[in-house]
Amino acid sequence: MRQSLGENKMGVMPVGKLLFNMATPIMISMLIQAFYNIVDSIYVSQLSENALTAVSMAFPIQNLMIGFSTGVGVGMNSLLSKCLGSRDYDRANRAAGNGTLLSIICCLLFTVGGLLFSDDFFRIQSDIPEIVEGGTDYLMICTVFSFGIFGSILCERLLQATGKTVWSMITQSVGAVLNILLDPLFIFGGLGIPAMGVAGAAVATVIGQIVSCIVGLVFHFTKNKEVQLKFSGLRPVWQIMRPILGVGIPSVIMVAVGSVMTFTMNMILNGFTPTAVAVFGAYFKLQSFIFMPILGLNNAMVSIVAFNYGARKPDRIKKTIKLSCAVALCFAMLGFFSFELTPDLLLSMFKPTDHFLEIGRTALRIIGWHYLLAGFCIVLNAVFQALGNGLYATFTSLCRQLVVLLPVAFLLSLSGRLELIWWAFPIAEVVSLLVTVLLFVRIYRKKIHPLYAAETL
Repeated sequence: MRQSLGENKMGVMPVGKLLFNMATPIMISMLIQAFYNIVDSIYVSQLSENALTAVSMAFPIQNLMIGFSTGVGVGMNSLLSKCLGSRDYDRANRAAGNGTLLSIICCLLFTVGGLLFSDDFFRIQSDIPEIVEGGTDYLMICTVFSFGIFGSILCERLLQATGKTVWSMITQSVGAVLNILLDPLFIFGGLGIPAMGVAGAAVATVIGQIVSCIVGLVFHFTKNKEVQLKFSGLRPVWQIMRPILGVGIPSVIMVAVGSVMTFTMNMILNGFTPTAVAVFGAYFKLQSFIFMPILGLNNAMVSIVAFNYGARKPDRIKKTIKLSCAVALCFAMLGFFSFELTPDLLLSMFKPTDHFLEIGRTALRIIGWHYLLAGFCIVLNAVFQALGNGLYATFTSLCRQLVVLLPVAFLLSLSGRLELIWWAFPIAEVVSLLVTVLLFVRIYRKKIHPLYAAETL
């Protein structure tokens, strides 16, 4: 049923104000997310370096869960925003229902996989009992209770698709803050809760995610009147699922590629010393302070670009992309200078040994150079997704992480010098930027520029 809900702000509000209005709450929630991620590792590092290594080795699977949930979310978000932009509210409601169904299926896959293969996953990577046992417990808890993260991200995307980013921010922030408060209790014990070590970090995480999911559902059903989520909408409709999967699958593949990269890099680094794996894990936690806000910016930008593409407003699309690139560059520069000037201060949060600090200092200063290019790549890849060309984003990710980064890292490892491996990141980013710019020019000519001709008709 079509309905008139007035002009959506994504089609009429000045672009600068709109992007600030929509992106700021998401970026704040992403920063909170990054903060609780790093707090998780800081607490775990107080147990031992092996405990931090175990959590670092679990990261590829955790990242894959986030990838599947955000992949379905971004595909649903893109279709929802286009439907709302063209005022096709019936199709928007079906998109929400089918997006929910896909999230449920993905959640079940991770639950079964976690129960069956968590122990094998760690035994492949290490023969140190503390790492294997702690990591297995951590990963099994995160996967078995993965319905929390799938549900919370789904609700966040439903709210973002209609521009209600403040409620989305609150949804994510509640879970993150709760996780931060519960971490020390479950890891070290207190208030009648026994010390659970590494497993306690996972328990605190899933509790935060489940509460975030519940809060998100409440906000969707009470605040999100533009999109109706009903059980009848769970019935699969291929004409709805196809565009969701068309954008979502490439997004999932991108994250899967990242997980393969992380897993393989862990194996390469572990060949030198497990401390290098712990350093790599610490780097990923630190970089989230830079990339999480950019990803939050992207979440808002995808909705704005998709909406205005559906509404056939090319000027608003261009302004949104330019402004997003400028903001992303600011965050990237912050990351670059932080890694170059204060590596010891950043690493001091992880209770480093002298060996850890020596490896980490070199790693951060070398990897930091890739920030100068990464911001543009992240924003332009999100544009591909917003315009329904998720395959472009997948291709650039494959080039960066599998075609370039891993082979270069492996070749550099043959030198026997650990410090050379870190140069694979800046080298891969240069290649990624070149490929991304070429594909952006192509999609601009194919999809955005023709909208100007349509305006004159």
